[in-house]
Amino acid sequence: MSRRIGYMGPAGTNTHDALVAAADLAATDHVALASIREVAEAVEAGDVDAGVVPLENSLEGSVADTIDLLVFDKDLQIRREIVRPVDLHLVGRSGVVLDDVTEVVTYPVAAGQCRANLRKLVPNAQVVAANSTAEAAALVARSGGDRVAVSTRLAAEMSGLAVLHEDLPDHPGAETRFVLIGRGVPPATGYDKTSIAVFQYQDRPGSLLAILQEFAVRGLNLTRLESRPTRGPLGDYYFLIDIEGHLADALLADALRGIKYRHRSVKFLGSYPRARREGIFQEMEEEAAWAAAGEWVDDLGRLLDGGPDEPAK
Repeated sequence: MSRRIGYMGPAGTNTHDALVAAADLAATDHVALASIREVAEAVEAGDVDAGVVPLENSLEGSVADTIDLLVFDKDLQIRREIVRPVDLHLVGRSGVVLDDVTEVVTYPVAAGQCRANLRKLVPNAQVVAANSTAEAAALVARSGGDRVAVSTRLAAEMSGLAVLHEDLPDHPGAETRFVLIGRGVPPATGYDKTSIAVFQYQDRPGSLLAILQEFAVRGLNLTRLESRPTRGPLGDYYFLIDIEGHLADALLADALRGIKYRHRSVKFLGSYPRARREGIFQEMEEEAAWAAAGEWVDDLGRLLDGGPDEPAK
């Protein structure tokens, strides 16, 4: 039976693009769902085998809906990351004059990535929210008039719209990180990343330093550190952390043990292959050094018999 992979749809979204860009996932059955929450709920219910959702963007930062679902609401793990360039264009019916545009329809995160260029191109237009960039294109195709959409090239083609202005993001080279969510941890590849959420045991000076030291003393590299609200009192935060390495790595597993011991509340979000494969040689050197240190301690343990000078009992 073919695997079923859910994604934040409809067809033509950047999430759909990320799904089909992964060769092995492109050959699966794709199930378009209306929201990030619906993707997570379909995975949880077993209606799909896994789901692709956006996690963070290099311009707008974390996608709060995805983070909150993984940290607070669902017991699912990240099983892969997919990094894709942002593909956003101003699209509309052929012949639309930009000076006459009154509304721009798009997904709010996409609007944030193109804010400055939208002010230049359609300064008099109001931004109207849609559930996705693909839905935005479909809405504009149905309604016509002086409305345009910020959407993908694929969605524009599917909706019969023209690209009125290419490469709309304010900063060229912007990327979005998507993740495949499911259950369990895939085997280590040697090019892995682990994500956790750490809630402070006590709010006291040096609490963040204590967390970071668990990784620093083991030579583990952090690729992300972000404070986020806990849904509790104002000013109460937890830390979202990405670390190079896998749960199966002795160094990283030991660091997680220390974090859990000292800070009690830790949510494991997954160990999974990195999209970019830098840093492997340093990782291997640290693991070898840690193994050598363990052998040294084991050798010291042989001294515990007391030696020949131990007093007779």
